[in-house]
Amino acid sequence: MRRILVTGQGGQLATGLAESLPAQGFEALLVGQPDFEFDKPATVITAFAALKPEAVVNCAAWTAVDAAEDDEAGAFRANALGPALLAKLCAEAGIPLIQISTDYVYDGLKGAPYLESDLTNPLGAYGRTKLAGEWAALAGNPMTSILRTAWVFSPVGKNFVRTMLAVGATRPELRVVADQHGHPTAAPDLADAIAAILARIRETGWQPAYRGVFHARAEQSTHWHGFAEAIFAGAARFGGPQPRVLPIATHEYPVKAVRPADGRMDGTKLTETFGVTLPSWQAGLERVLKALHPGG
Repeated sequence: MRRILVTGQGGQLATGLAESLPAQGFEALLVGQPDFEFDKPATVITAFAALKPEAVVNCAAWTAVDAAEDDEAGAFRANALGPALLAKLCAEAGIPLIQISTDYVYDGLKGAPYLESDLTNPLGAYGRTKLAGEWAALAGNPMTSILRTAWVFSPVGKNFVRTMLAVGATRPELRVVADQHGHPTAAPDLADAIAAILARIRETGWQPAYRGVFHARAEQSTHWHGFAEAIFAGAARFGGPQPRVLPIATHEYPVKAVRPADGRMDGTKLTETFGVTLPSWQAGLERVLKALHPGG
């Protein structure tokens, strides 16, 4: 197994995989719009046939959480029908599919880290469509691994770290939600984990234990306010902005979609099955800040 098809070219995770996969001896075949578009299934079928991958990592998704509330059908096409088509193509080719999912499939009411066996109960359109994508991927291809991750950030794209640094440079004071808990996960770390999972599959061949849902998120957890404070503390070494960060409650920052208040997830199953554990979110933040400040 060498040729890995990676969807979502230009996105945070696909960009990370462009580096992580070659480091494990894989060839990364990145595809994205307009040449590969779930809303145009013919482009997906054509690209798949031309590239002849030996495994697929599906990073392509509708990730605009609030916008999904206004266009759930559009989010469903991207997050459910797209994975369904990919799973069908993978099954026909007899190759593994790694489908990226989210902590938003949970309602955040457990009060303790979720296990993969816990019931799902998404609170909004984004979570519903991502959960449907999990079902479609698992139903369509027997060799499917679902990786639920959370709060992804990276040196590229639109994410919390880049937003905080940009807004913090223009305002002396920021108000950040302090009652939503989760795992800030650096895309480069997640990409390394996926490459390691594929290396394990290459080494052992596909095993029945590899099928199903796994939590692939940074070790340790925090809330958005704690994450913001850590961002500015880390950025200080590079001459970054130092605004005051005030904690607020979720209801003080109204948005269209309801977020899980506590999306913490247990990562034991991933470690036991694949021998893979992601670094702490603090280490991931350090890695991303260094990438954002080369030579700093």
